[in-house]
Amino acid sequence: MSSSPVGRPTRGTTGTNRLRRIDRWIARHPVLRRTDDPLVVDLGFGASAVTPLELLARLRSQRPDAEVLGLEIDPDRVARAREQSVGVEGVSFARGGFEVPVPGARRPAVIRALNVLRQYDESDVAEAWALMCARLQPDGILVEGTCDEIGRVATWIEVGADAVPRTLTISLRLAELDSPAIAAERLPKALIHRNVPGERVHEFVASLDREWTRAAAVAPFGPVHRWRTAMHALVDGGWPLVRRERWRLGEVEVAWAAVAPR
Repeated sequence: MSSSPVGRPTRGTTGTNRLRRIDRWIARHPVLRRTDDPLVVDLGFGASAVTPLELLARLRSQRPDAEVLGLEIDPDRVARAREQSVGVEGVSFARGGFEVPVPGARRPAVIRALNVLRQYDESDVAEAWALMCARLQPDGILVEGTCDEIGRVATWIEVGADAVPRTLTISLRLAELDSPAIAAERLPKALIHRNVPGERVHEFVASLDREWTRAAAVAPFGPVHRWRTAMHALVDGGWPLVRRERWRLGEVEVAWAAVAPR
């Protein structure tokens, strides 16, 4: 394993509750229930310990034995996070990048890399995925994506240990939502430049926005009912949606093949 971290320092921006949508999705993912070693890596956690600490708290609501390892390339951020987390059991911090160094040769069940690849080129994505996924448990997953500054718009890709993407999730705060197409601004690096006519992800975002608009007739019953109505319309239109139990949270998860770059 390389002695130098692989990658570039993140911008360091972070904030309380920014990653709450992703945290809760991970906490209830089947991989976390099945694993014998519920270690989750927060890669590129930023300028403070806030997101790893929040992740740990949400994971432990489902797996009391969960552990979180925060990795950053910047040694000053690692030192600061260690100071901020003194006395907290189950969380640790180390210097590292896409090579995901884990003490004791342990392999994480989940690697979360949020708002990390936005600063890279699209051509860098596959290599970064491969490096991270090589460190996972055999049934582990990489969760890679992005969100806005206050966590009301988030998108992420689930990638298997074989470095093959499985699904795209869009998660939105439904209250006062005008258009789901706002998610296009926060698509993961593998897709954000593909949101153009002729690409699958463009067709999906357009269909999502269209069905949300059509569902305005049921808006008096509340935004969740309107969202569910739009989701059923997407299914009727042939979109392969998964984990439908999370629709009530303003989430839609679609099979990767339906949105993959052409």
